[in-house]
Amino acid sequence: MATFNKVDSFVEALAEKVHNLGADVLKVALTNTAPTAASTAWSTGTFPAPAAANGYTAGGNAPSITSSGQSGGIYKLVLADTVFTATAGGIGPFRYAILYNSTSAGKEIIGWYDYGSSITLNDTETLTVDFDATNGVLTIQ
Repeated sequence: MATFNKVDSFVEALAEKVHNLGADVLKVALTNTAPTAASTAWSTGTFPAPAAANGYTAGGNAPSITSSGQSGGIYKLVLADTVFTATAGGIGPFRYAILYNSTSAGKEIIGWYDYGSSITLNDTETLTVDFDATNGVLTIQ
């Protein structure tokens, strides 16, 4: 299973009101270019994505926010899983799924998942970006 890696700038962007995690449109984009902890903004120039065809939408998928709130001083963001389904021609190759804020002016990256090696989805194959429904994508204390 891929693990979530937070970018360093997310903390500052959160503190400076760049993100409203309960209301902004978050997206997951696929790329074969490795993000780093120092990555700040998503763009196809920096992180080339698969062509917007064959089941892949330009900019990636927008998972639904299942819940966003705090309890006992701990905030938790829970997103519904999102599924990429390839049609004729396939999707890929890609290795990383980048979670970014599509609403923010700079398309700030929140974090990414590394699948360990490049993947190409052939016709009818799927990739589910499996967000943790119990612990959330992230918690803030």
